[in-house]
Amino acid sequence: MELAVVGNGEFVTGFRLAGIRKVHEANDNELESTVRSILEDPKVGILIMHENDLKKLPEILKLKLNESVEPTVVTLGGTGESSNLRDKIKQSVGVDLWK
Repeated sequence: MELAVVGNGEFVTGFRLAGIRKVHEANDNELESTVRSILEDPKVGILIMHENDLKKLPEILKLKLNESVEPTVVTLGGTGESSNLRDKIKQSVGVDLWK
């Protein structure tokens, strides 16, 4: 499984420098189509997005991303709570690793 990152140029630059290969730079107009194409890629196990970009997506797509196990969607930045990552890990692994 691979990591994929979607976001604006400023957000994705660090991931490129870290060596992640599936980095998709997308502006607001391209965001929805880019996320949909990543959801269809069977090689992607984790999708990383900025929380503000997730909020820009249509409600139906946000619901699909929140319920998605593969790929697991992890949001960074914004006003997200640390429990969000905990819930995502619990959802994908099946156990609460913090206990």
